[in-house]
Amino acid sequence: MKKISNYSLKIILIITIIVSILITPKNVSATTAQTLGDLRREYESLVAEKSRYDNMTEAAKQEIAAKQAAITKAEEEITQAEDEYDEAELAIVESNEKIASLEEETKKILLYMQQMQGQNAYVEYVTGASSMTELIMRAQAVNQVTAYIQTTTKNLEEEIKRNEELKIELEEKQKKLEEQITSYEAVIAKQYESIEEYSEFSLDLTTQIDNAKKLYDSYRSTCQSTIGRTDDDVILTSCTNVPLNSGWLKPLNSGVVTSAQGYRTHPVTGQRYKFHAAVDIGGNKEGTPVYAAASGIVSGVAYRTSCGGNRVYVQVNVDNTRYTTYYYHLLSINVKVGDVVTQNTVIGTVGGGSTSTSRGGYDACTTGAHLHFGVAEGWYSNEPPQSQVIVPPGFNNSVGYRFYSRADFYTR
Repeated sequence: MKKISNYSLKIILIITIIVSILITPKNVSATTAQTLGDLRREYESLVAEKSRYDNMTEAAKQEIAAKQAAITKAEEEITQAEDEYDEAELAIVESNEKIASLEEETKKILLYMQQMQGQNAYVEYVTGASSMTELIMRAQAVNQVTAYIQTTTKNLEEEIKRNEELKIELEEKQKKLEEQITSYEAVIAKQYESIEEYSEFSLDLTTQIDNAKKLYDSYRSTCQSTIGRTDDDVILTSCTNVPLNSGWLKPLNSGVVTSAQGYRTHPVTGQRYKFHAAVDIGGNKEGTPVYAAASGIVSGVAYRTSCGGNRVYVQVNVDNTRYTTYYYHLLSINVKVGDVVTQNTVIGTVGGGSTSTSRGGYDACTTGAHLHFGVAEGWYSNEPPQSQVIVPPGFNNSVGYRFYSRADFYTR
């Protein structure tokens, strides 16, 4: 009847999943800013969102702790019920053994009485008393022995019945406790389901807030020095010193597409139909220079993230169209938020090998040295909306596509 409980392991796994969700909040800054006011409001929105998530996190921790305590108590009660069940089974076995022993004793007494009666020994035993009192006592002694056996047997049979009923009650108790544990797990799982699925690459709110503040301060300083205005109505393009681009260059001198943009089976988790919002470029060792694909301003930087590693986001303007370029799994970062970069700027170096968790690193979303390079329409400082992601210009979006220079522009 003993059962090995896996409830503690289940709850730890569920808690791990919930904690990872709570610290990877949605990309609330996934909008394309047009003015200084837009940048300021994005920053303020992120601060407010972090406060909300902090409250949610605390409430979730309390709920998890309460349910975990309830599950622990239920597990202890199940163990106690299992022990009581085993004790009841043992008592039934012992009672049956006692009954069997009494039946043997009864058979011996009956056989003895039959033998005595057959030889008139029983009569002699009873009538051979020296007095009426002794005669009665002798007759009662025989009756008491048989009555004791009958009473004891009846009591043992009733005890067996009670223990059988106890076993049924204990089984029902265990079933109810297991149902309670399942319901507690469902409460925790519901918390997970109530929070929308976030992008695996979405930056944590603290990083988003830091990037948003630095970007706003950078634009504000530039606008003050170029047009002498810093009010909310200032159009960002009116005071930026970011050079315009007439075209694109590759972010690496050479490489090969090892994973195309679009839906795929995730190479690490094995999840099917996972959208890959970039092209992965291999064929380069760690430390290879990574260039800005177009001139622009660095809008976001993130260090040692658990999925994507070191990252850089650059807002660019190509042929009067706004884009955001992003570069993940970098071994090193050479720029900061607010920096103006050109197509000759080395923003970082290729990583993804030694930084992989499989090799003792911190990045769980890489299996080897490569650059995760993406382009989205609009200006962002975080993972852009999937709907805005495009195939990086100049790339054949297929595994195996090779290029041998930064100017090797693919045309369909």
